[in-house]
Amino acid sequence: MSDIILINVTGRDQPGLTSSITSVIADYGLEILDIGQSVIHDNLTLGVLVRLPDQACGNGNSAVLANRMLKDLLFHCHERDLQFSYQPVSEDDYEHWIFGQGNNRYIVTLLSRNVTAEQIARVSGITAAHGLNIDQISRLSGGRSLTHDEKMDKKTDKKDSYRSSCLEFSVSGTVPDQEKLRTDFLNLAADLNADVAFQEDSIYRRNRRLVVFDMDSTLIEAEVIDLLAEAAGVGDRVAKITERAMQGELDFNESFRERLAMLKGLDESVLVDIARQLPLTEGAETLIRTLRSLGYRTAILSGGFTYFARYLQEKLGIDYIHANELEIAGGKVTGQVKGDIINGEQKARLLRQIAAEEGIALNQVIAVGDGANDLPMLSVAGLGIAFRAKPMVKQRARQSISTLGLDSILYLLGFSEQDLESLDTPD
Repeated sequence: MSDIILINVTGRDQPGLTSSITSVIADYGLEILDIGQSVIHDNLTLGVLVRLPDQACGNGNSAVLANRMLKDLLFHCHERDLQFSYQPVSEDDYEHWIFGQGNNRYIVTLLSRNVTAEQIARVSGITAAHGLNIDQISRLSGGRSLTHDEKMDKKTDKKDSYRSSCLEFSVSGTVPDQEKLRTDFLNLAADLNADVAFQEDSIYRRNRRLVVFDMDSTLIEAEVIDLLAEAAGVGDRVAKITERAMQGELDFNESFRERLAMLKGLDESVLVDIARQLPLTEGAETLIRTLRSLGYRTAILSGGFTYFARYLQEKLGIDYIHANELEIAGGKVTGQVKGDIINGEQKARLLRQIAAEEGIALNQVIAVGDGANDLPMLSVAGLGIAFRAKPMVKQRARQSISTLGLDSILYLLGFSEQDLESLDTPD
């Protein structure tokens, strides 16, 4: 009998099981080298790696001691209707496992409206194909009723008809080609209507402190300049230019000036009406409210207009806003912008500036956007997320979310729904 033994116990969970099982082991003075426990649907899985005491090793008494301990555990588990098994572990295997703990560690996050077996099979297949081992799988989303599609938001007492599911895979190993791995996950996401994020499991993952957002088609489900253009009777012309600019096909500054010129003469009252009706993106209010409660700083860095960014700042409680100042004279839009245009390079510069003012490292910054002009700030931030983004942006950003709302970003930070339900979020 080896001096190292892996003990496995499974069965219906009951209060005090871990205490009673480890008490039996304690009676024999064994050392615990490793232990892991999980409960799924009230069913326990407990693994304990033990080592016989030094005084029993190497003098012929180890086998006797081990057999007595295993016999006692077998009876103990039988009395509680638990399944019990064990296996010896060689010292060489144990040492190999110990040194393997130094492998690179990563987090793979699967986001979907409803997680399916096919999604899990494909995700785990890709991780294995790239030389990664899955060490643990955790469900971050809460349980869902099979009879009610809607859930109640405990903070607002409103029904939320959007379902969300999230699994987190803790994996280890060495990835020869991370770009190929990311591409494989991106293709899988397109095939299965899901999102898969891959990131290093570093100290920064749950220690971000600043989140910066694009505004149009990110925090709100609209392009404001297109809404203004519709009111001015040039909606189709401006929308086509906007789409090409967001795809990266046009120079942002030139296309912005061209679209803005078409708005000349628009009455200022139109801006008031549009601001009041801005459609917030799914999960925006929940995300911002939660970030505030957790002490994060937030900012809007937008190629849109400060008039609307200020409205969102007041509504959501955003700390910083930087956008284009729409020139208005005599109650009419002049078709000009005051000061420098906020383009992609300006967004990246402003992100750095805010982080420096707050004393926050760039690794602790999250940037979220959808268009080509967001790519510079996505690349500067420690976590750059292409949200419901254009294909070119999804290809070039490190992370991408398309299937769930903005609040799913909290899953990428490692927060579970259970974690967040205990927060005392501000109004």
